[in-house]
Amino acid sequence: MLISLETLRNIVGAAHVITGDDVTNRQEDWMTGALCHAGAIVRPADTDQLAAVMRACFELKQPVVTHGGLTGLVHGAETTPDELVISLERMTAIEEIDRVGGTLTVQAGAPLQRVQEAASEAGLQFPLDLGARGSCTIGGNIATNAGGVRVIRYGMMRQQVLGLEAVMADGRVVSSMNRMLKNNAGFDLKQLFIGSEGTLGIVTRAVLRLQPPMPIEQTALVACPSFDALTELLGHMGKTLGGSLGAFEVMWQNHYRLLTETTGRHTPPISTDHPFYVIIEGLGSDEARLEAQFSEALEQALERELIVDAVIAQSATQRAGLWAIREDIEGLVKGLAPVLTFDVSLPIIDMQRYTDTLEAQLLQRWPDGRLVVFGHLGDGNLHISISVGSHDPDVRRAVEALVYEPLQALGGSVSAEHGIGIEKRAWLSTCRTSAEIDLMQTLKQALDPHCLLNRGKVLT
Repeated sequence: MLISLETLRNIVGAAHVITGDDVTNRQEDWMTGALCHAGAIVRPADTDQLAAVMRACFELKQPVVTHGGLTGLVHGAETTPDELVISLERMTAIEEIDRVGGTLTVQAGAPLQRVQEAASEAGLQFPLDLGARGSCTIGGNIATNAGGVRVIRYGMMRQQVLGLEAVMADGRVVSSMNRMLKNNAGFDLKQLFIGSEGTLGIVTRAVLRLQPPMPIEQTALVACPSFDALTELLGHMGKTLGGSLGAFEVMWQNHYRLLTETTGRHTPPISTDHPFYVIIEGLGSDEARLEAQFSEALEQALERELIVDAVIAQSATQRAGLWAIREDIEGLVKGLAPVLTFDVSLPIIDMQRYTDTLEAQLLQRWPDGRLVVFGHLGDGNLHISISVGSHDPDVRRAVEALVYEPLQALGGSVSAEHGIGIEKRAWLSTCRTSAEIDLMQTLKQALDPHCLLNRGKVLT
């Protein structure tokens, strides 16, 4: 490293500069278990300390990598020995909740679940929700523009952020902690940092938009006889439930069967013989009204043969059991190990043809290969897991070509919500034009001229 440990200790305190085995024993990637290779880890307590660290790094051209909850899937937190990790693990404070304005001000290192709980205690809700809620951080959610299971109702992380504060590569602090729903004064600078994966600045604080609570939940697992029925069901539930539709999460049979029948990790609530399964969730505040509306919508779907079987959760425990099948990523990884994971976006109308073709091509090359698909269908987002017996780099590249190359003709994206990181960098041109990539490079050069922030992530 170019920066001295003594300089860092003088800024954050000796106890918050981590070196040696305390660095290399830390994981930097939960999926692979890869250990941290950074020269040191520094843990600032607040924005001022982080800004001082970055001023020192800028002067010496010391590259840094930001670490949050480390739940990413595209190697966005990967390090080398000459890099310094900036960990936001001490910056976890929930600073303020405005019940009238419906906002929550929080430091970027706070876990998502803690924010959800704080909002709930204030009689409101923070609607972003995903399986890694207990580990992922608000800063990471912002950096990757996280989606989750309720995008269909509330939108991506971008829609939840009213304002933010970020430290630039040279240590300048851009504080745009807007608390208003409407602020049309000049450029909306926060959008530069949302989804930029820490390459343009390090988010330190944010003002989040809260929503009215929806304490009543109706949750069902249904089986669909065909993809056409599945897409028609999405339209039917959206029209019938209207603003009450909170989630529409689809599992292909290969996912549902793997997590229930094959691995035995979950008892299948309904038969595993159907091609598609959907977790449908309605949200509301009037229990009797929502229950009647939800039941009527499912009855109509049965009459129209859009679904052939269904189970409605009768308790919080049953609801958790249904969601556990969808969210058991650990079981998915173990059941397919060694597994290659992908996160793509494409028009809903093309999904069945895309997945059928992908599976046929996989089996043609790897007869024992396995494909598992689930996703946020209403958002056009599929999560694809593939096992071909190896995850060697050459094998990975061959599988990536099968997954990513068709997306260009379909107008799809190699990343729906996980970001680009290092893993998808070579495929960025599949879904972004050369003019778009040139503009990204221009922004990077302007805001980080020495390429110190998460270098090599997203862009070469």
